[in-house]
Amino acid sequence: MERLAQTIAKLKQLCRLDILENWRFCDADLTEELALRPETWQNWQPVTLNSRRHISWNRGKRVLWLSQTLVVPEFLNDYDVTGLALRLSLRWWAEDAKIFVNGTLIREGDLFDCFGRLLLRESVRPGDCLNLAIRLISPGHDDGALVTSDLIYESEEIDPGFIADELAVCEILHREVRDFSIYIDVIDWEALPSDRDRFHRSLSQLRQILETEFPKSSLTVSLLGHAHLDMAWLWPVSETWDAAQRTFESVLSLQQEFSELIFCHSSPALYDWIETHRPDVFAEIQNRVKSGVWEIAAGLWVEPEFNLVSGESIVRQILYGQQYTREKFGEISRVAWLPDSFGFCWQLPQLLKAGGIDYFVTQKLRWNDTTEFPYEWFRWQSPDGSEILSWMSSPIGQDIDSQQIARYAQTWQEKTGLSEALWLPGVGDHGGGPTRDMLEVARRWQRSPQFPQLQFSKATDFLDRLTAASPQPPVWRDELYLEYHRGCYTSHGDRKLANRRGERGLYQAEVLASVASRLAKVPYPKAQLDRAWKLLLFDQFHDILPGSAIPEVFRDADRATQEIDRTVAEVVETSLNFLTQLLKLPPPQHSEAVPIYCVNVAGGDRSEVVVIQVPDPSKTWRACDIDGKPLQSIPFRDTLQVYIPKLPEMGITTLWIEPSSLPARNYDIPNYVTKLQNTQIRVKIDEITGNLASIFHIETQQEILNSSGGDRLQFFEDKGQYWDAWNIDPNYEEKPLEAATLESITCLEYSEIRQRVRVVQRFRNSRFIRDYILDIDSPILKIETRVDWREPHVLVKTAFGLNLNAESFTTETPFGAIARPTRPQTEAEKAKWEVPALQWADLSGDRFGVSLLNNCKHGYDAKPNQLRLTLLRGSTWPDPDADFGEHRFSYAIYPHSGDWRDAETVRWGYRFNQPVFVRLGNSQTSSGHLPPSMSWLTVKPKHFIVTAFKQAEDASRGWILRGYDSIGNAAKVEFDSVLGGAIASRVDGLERDIEGSENLEPWQVASFRIQP
Repeated sequence: MERLAQTIAKLKQLCRLDILENWRFCDADLTEELALRPETWQNWQPVTLNSRRHISWNRGKRVLWLSQTLVVPEFLNDYDVTGLALRLSLRWWAEDAKIFVNGTLIREGDLFDCFGRLLLRESVRPGDCLNLAIRLISPGHDDGALVTSDLIYESEEIDPGFIADELAVCEILHREVRDFSIYIDVIDWEALPSDRDRFHRSLSQLRQILETEFPKSSLTVSLLGHAHLDMAWLWPVSETWDAAQRTFESVLSLQQEFSELIFCHSSPALYDWIETHRPDVFAEIQNRVKSGVWEIAAGLWVEPEFNLVSGESIVRQILYGQQYTREKFGEISRVAWLPDSFGFCWQLPQLLKAGGIDYFVTQKLRWNDTTEFPYEWFRWQSPDGSEILSWMSSPIGQDIDSQQIARYAQTWQEKTGLSEALWLPGVGDHGGGPTRDMLEVARRWQRSPQFPQLQFSKATDFLDRLTAASPQPPVWRDELYLEYHRGCYTSHGDRKLANRRGERGLYQAEVLASVASRLAKVPYPKAQLDRAWKLLLFDQFHDILPGSAIPEVFRDADRATQEIDRTVAEVVETSLNFLTQLLKLPPPQHSEAVPIYCVNVAGGDRSEVVVIQVPDPSKTWRACDIDGKPLQSIPFRDTLQVYIPKLPEMGITTLWIEPSSLPARNYDIPNYVTKLQNTQIRVKIDEITGNLASIFHIETQQEILNSSGGDRLQFFEDKGQYWDAWNIDPNYEEKPLEAATLESITCLEYSEIRQRVRVVQRFRNSRFIRDYILDIDSPILKIETRVDWREPHVLVKTAFGLNLNAESFTTETPFGAIARPTRPQTEAEKAKWEVPALQWADLSGDRFGVSLLNNCKHGYDAKPNQLRLTLLRGSTWPDPDADFGEHRFSYAIYPHSGDWRDAETVRWGYRFNQPVFVRLGNSQTSSGHLPPSMSWLTVKPKHFIVTAFKQAEDASRGWILRGYDSIGNAAKVEFDSVLGGAIASRVDGLERDIEGSENLEPWQVASFRIQP
């Protein structure tokens, strides 16, 4: 094999020349007019290569000019290059690249369009002179580099370099051959330099021998042109639209010349923009789709983050994506094309199948930092048993590199036993797609007798052939956890809060609009809600919601959030105005009484402490139920705090507030309090540190915290990761920082219905203000937090040391929950040292457990006796000020008997994220006919969690109720409502009628059509 390697290298030297060291540089930002004058280049400095043999220069968007003059020789290493085509092959790492030949710009690129072969001459003659210049701008976050720079002389006939590549491919595909000497000995080296024809005849003889001895490979490699295009990342959204136009126009143009080219692209959100702003391009895409050379792999609205969004958001990603695809291209997409999302929740196969999708495709788990994902072609099974055929695709953003393709195809066959592989050529991330050179090279390799058969194919056709050849591949029964990018559960906390608020608000708006539409006969605001949903879904893109983009991207997202919030507020207010007019109120017992409407859109009855803005702060107010019976209430200067012992499920409660004839009670607030208590728990705050010293659970008579305490802020150095916003330092535990210092403990409220104690701590330049809130009869301790965060490259967690010895801990996932070991044994288990969760995580033992709820934080970790939640990070790239500034968020500790199922932790998570909201009425009387307190709809059993009640997409088909079994128990769904109607049929995620009843399997997600 050594002789073969030497022969391959020697053949390449005849027509390929590394010219990296020949460049001269100037690091001044010269004008093009000046920089492109060859007479000035003699004053530029020779380059020096770094240890990686790159030309590098400093980060910070610094300009570097490179230049050299080429003179074509008669011979290159004794090989006559006369008449050959000459190409320049380059690879760079630069934010912007411009390549000039003889003063003419012939190629532009960037960080993502970062390689290519440029044709300099179709046929060279000795003495030809070419003046080359390159203008490069370094990235803001990283040093720039010219990585490779090679001259390549080529011929369509006998080409030593191409034959060298054929020999390399032959070695890859025929590993059983130990000695190639008998084949390569026919090369007539002595013919050089005088007799090129004779040398070529020997190479031709070599090709004939190889063709005879090694028949064409039985492997087939299908090609599919591809251009991964992030909706936003290191560029703003507006630039995405420009990149999409350039990419699509390039592909449409290339398809005119290369009729074999089939191209694939996803993201209906992007097609929707093209349709609106470039209808000419969109119409041509539609034509290419019809003719079968353009594939719409658009099963979801965008390529979202899957671990931080609700299950309902994933349903809507599929619903809106498939609706658009069917309307504009005549059929839904059979493929979920998701090459770049940062891991995938376990219920995704069930949701994809319910959305009419047959295949799941990603390549992201090839990025794992610890273990290699075991399968290339597999059945991915959800907890309910749903399966989707899944392909771990070849890498995206690839060239037509013969040796890479051969290795991939050979490995694919060894792992799967399948003889057909699929390769994805095309520049990506920032768009680009396949290039002319890629297609020309592909055609050349199609003619090679040594190479696998090359053909273009749609992804669905390829996957259909895989299914026919291997219909029962191995089964994967777990989440697809990406062992990388764990910091994305926390970075840019404001986006996580905005997403949770948007999901919660749109649920509220849809429920109330649906009820108002049925009871008050008002139009359902479908267009408004669709617009808001699509804005939210767009901002769930996998570089926006994870917080891994530039500042401009988040400014765009903030504007979208403001619009979503406005829409939610308008729909909620309008709906409630109509609904409250339908209520029949009894006469109040006080002439100045004001009706108060309290709305609970969560499942299950609940009790709650609510805060009401009083209409006249000069008076003392009290609260009564609708019949005039006093409720427990605490008056403040301009608010009234009221305890409502029962709020009906998904319904409304009306009460009165009225001026009190009794003298105001004097609620003295103690100056200093470190203990809180109600009927459920007793809490003690450490007077020295401000951390929680004790949480005593009264029902089980159990001290929950161990000696390390609870809500203990832990700070760690977190730097040195190239992908700063994405990745937490794997060794952060070895780099603890000093503890926060206590500034003050202050009692803010101390009554029989609510106790609130504020603890203020400081860490370096940052301040943490935490309010511990314990409400009457509540089993949870709420922790409302405000932070002024100023620390770069610091990770902060809150830790709860627990009197437990648990073998596993459970976290909520979209439409489900997943248990993970607290004592990991395998390398894959150990790699999950930071895991995502939605609204809660739980650590339970034999008798009791503890759930840690949150309203916008997602990164958790656990040990047998500890549960931690990551609160903040301090990344500085790609957004230098990502999390600096003020944060407001809440979490809660929920001790309970039994495990999380017994404790109904799922319901408590939803209650914590769906607080009761309160509206003041403006009239004491109403001509309505409905009772003042009522449940609009009830759904049983209680572990069936309702996630949507909305008008059907086809309004004539009634209403859609969706939810899921949240604890892994079979269930029969029962629906009752004052709205009228009953369950008419089971529907899938696209709201099409399907077979099925109200009986659910464990962990099943179910949608029902309610027909009035």
